[in-house]
Formats: sequence, structure tokens, C-alpha cells
Amino acid sequence: MRWIGEGEIDAALDHARLADALAAAFRAGATVPTRHHHAIETAPDGASLLLMPAWTPDYVGIKILTLFPGNRANGLDTIQGGVLLCGGRDGRPLALLDGARLTLWRTAAASALAARHLARPDAARMVMVGAGALAPFLVRAHAAARPIRHVAIWNRRPEGAAQLAATLAAEGFDAEPVTDLASAVGEADLVSCATLSTEPLVRGDWLRPGTHLDLVGAFTPAMREADDAALRRGPLYVDTPDALKKGGDVAVAIAAGALTPEAVTGDLASLCRGEAPGRQGPDEITVFKSVGAAIEDLAAAIAVWESLTPSA
Repeated sequence: MRWIGEGEIDAALDHARLADALAAAFRAGATVPTRHHHAIETAPDGASLLLMPAWTPDYVGIKILTLFPGNRANGLDTIQGGVLLCGGRDGRPLALLDGARLTLWRTAAASALAARHLARPDAARMVMVGAGALAPFLVRAHAAARPIRHVAIWNRRPEGAAQLAATLAAEGFDAEPVTDLASAVGEADLVSCATLSTEPLVRGDWLRPGTHLDLVGAFTPAMREADDAALRRGPLYVDTPDALKKGGDVAVAIAAGALTPEAVTGDLASLCRGEAPGRQGPDEITVFKSVGAAIEDLAAAIAVWESLTPSA
């Protein structure tokens, strides 16, 4: 069994091709049992264990992750774990891939795939809410899907926003840290959020016509990145139906009665298969909520494996 770490994953993938791989996976479908999300009560800081299986006739995959929020204080990544990829015909273990790195790539690719259908084709101004490990991947992925020229970065800790802006500027982005989130959102074509916020950060009345709102963080019911008004501003899409029951934002709004399940227009599978309409006009506000899906992990793991072992 082969170990595939960060360097090989980064060398094997690019954002546009991975979004293509996810689109193909959603069109084809896969068997995706219910994920398991367990609190690790013996660990500090609300740590948890996540198990996400999926399979096709050719491959079987399972992601095993631990999430320890207190790790950052010790200089460690919050997410640890791996994705085990096995052959679908005989179950042979093929590779164990760095789960944290693969999650960053596939999460950003899922948002970019949604943006292909939901963001305006000419979207050029982006706001990145949050400056954690996922943020640069989201910026790069969205820039591969839409002609993003300017990126404003807001973070609860301004020094984090400044650091990310410098990193992106070195890559050629017109990037700047901002402290006035309302003003930045009001000028944006695309707003992407990847935070652990427990209170809404983006307000519905800040969104101007034509904006696409991408909600990626808030992965537990205790978290929120957008208020109910933002979720009701326009057509609402999710990555998978799990978003109606799991994570923050959409699931929380439905549980509270602020939204009905019927308010969700479609998911990535229906968008990729042409069964959901996608953006209907330049002034439409669109909202996408991602909670992550094992089919995305499987598709990303397969893309890495087949890139590194083309004769497999």
C-alpha cells in the first residue's frame, strides 16, 4: 500500500481538473452510506472523529479524520487523518492519502464546481471570509472557475488576513486585507466563507444583486456563517442533501423553522446532471452551502491515484 502525502497530492492535482473530476463523479453517482461523526469526549476542545465511506464498481474509499480545534495553539493542523483507497474489484488497499490535504483540495473544488453553475460568468471581485488553511485553496479554485481579479480578505484576527493577502499577492492576485466586512461584501461578486464562527458573519442585506454566496465552514449545528436573511435572498443550493440535516446555516435554519426543506433548489448532482436550473440571470443572488461528501473524497483520491499510477 502506498502512502501519498501533501507534496504528491499537490503535484497530481489542479483546481480546474479536480472540479471536472467531481462533476463526472456527481453525474455518475456512487454508493455513499451515512457518515459517522462522533464526539471524542476524552479529548479537550470539542474534538471529534469523522468517518466517510463511498464506493463505485472500481474503487472503495473511506476518509478517517480527527478534528482537534485546540491543535492550532500547539502549532498543529486542526484536521488529521487519511483517505484509504482500495480496489473495487478485490478490495486490495491501494493507497493511504493525506486526509487533511485532500480535504482542502476537494472542498475548494466542490465550491468552484458550484460556482461554475451559480456565480456570474464575469465575477471578478471576491471576498474571502476567514484566513485559515482552506482559504487560499478556495481563492485559487474560484479563480480557476471565474475571472477573479481582486480578492478582499477578512479575518477575525486582522494579522491572519494580512498574511494571506501577502501570500496571494505573491501568486499574482490583487489581494488586500479588509476590516469592514459589510462594505467588502457589498462590493463583491462572490463571497466565500470558511470559518468556525458560532454567530452569523454575513448579513442578507449586505448582498448586492448578482452576488454568489459560498458557505463552506460552520460544519456543526453550533456554527453559523450567514444569517437567515442571507439564505433567503435567492435560490439556495447544497452540495448534498446531508446539508439539510447536518452542519450549520441551512440545517440550523430548517430546524428553527426559518427555512423549509423545499427552499433548497438543488444540489451538486442535480446541477451537474442538468436537473436543476443554476443561475437564471445576472442580478440573481445565489447561495451554496457545503458540508462535504464522501463522493468528493473518493473522486479526489481516484484523481490523485490515477495521475500518479497511470497504468493502474
